[in-house]
Amino acid sequence: MPFSIILQYLLPKQAITALAGKFSNLQAGALTTAVIRWFVKRYGVNMTEAANADVSSYKTFNEFFTRSLREGTRPLAKADFICPIDGTISQIGNIRKDQIFQAKGHYYSILALLAGNQLLAEKFASGHYACLYLSPKDYHRIHMPCDGLLKTMTYVPGDLFSVNPITATNVPNLFSRNERVVCEFESEKHGTFVITLVGATIVGSMATAWHGIVNPPRYKNIRTWFYADKNIFLKQGDEMGRFLLGSTVVLLFEKESLQFNPNWQATRNVMLGEMMGIK
Repeated sequence: MPFSIILQYLLPKQAITALAGKFSNLQAGALTTAVIRWFVKRYGVNMTEAANADVSSYKTFNEFFTRSLREGTRPLAKADFICPIDGTISQIGNIRKDQIFQAKGHYYSILALLAGNQLLAEKFASGHYACLYLSPKDYHRIHMPCDGLLKTMTYVPGDLFSVNPITATNVPNLFSRNERVVCEFESEKHGTFVITLVGATIVGSMATAWHGIVNPPRYKNIRTWFYADKNIFLKQGDEMGRFLLGSTVVLLFEKESLQFNPNWQATRNVMLGEMMGIK
């Protein structure tokens, strides 16, 4: 096992993440600007795509990290399903009964990812999944792959391992053991689908468009919010959430609800709005 993975087991990930969250919300003037400039250079962030390209105007690191895109930067494909993020495909394909492929030698169950929600998990048996990784340089807002009516949102406490490819290869059940927010939607055309925001080391918090910041606080127990009577409908391309630092999105779709874009393969870089699949 690589030393970087051993270190993750040993380090106080919760404390490190809490500290990173406080720092990322700190208004430190010139220091904040210096950190942002370093980050942009270190990770090759393309600020020409940002609605606000002036790094000195961001009051906090999180304000910079969750920056919006310039209008027209990500046109939406005319497709049943579009890519909901800028990032890289970690894995994609069909669910083997109830098992999702994580990396060489590792699978995890739908039931575990959905925190034991048997009724919801059964809907995705032999269905389809896509696991999309957002690197530090990427745009960190998540958008709707198709129209959807929000049904539930569930916060699941858990570990905070990194979600990079090395960790995915070496830590079993990574995405079903890390902290996450599971969002269940209903589509008139495509049935039930789930968008899961997976936390990671130094991911200070996750937020949704209808709730705002979900964590912190970091609840000790699983917590579910029900929205069936709220009529929260999001159109394809609408922003549904964001990461305040890093992470991964796992999408679940019902059996035979879509055919993925044949060009979509693991390790491929993808962009918000491009065609992800068809009915």
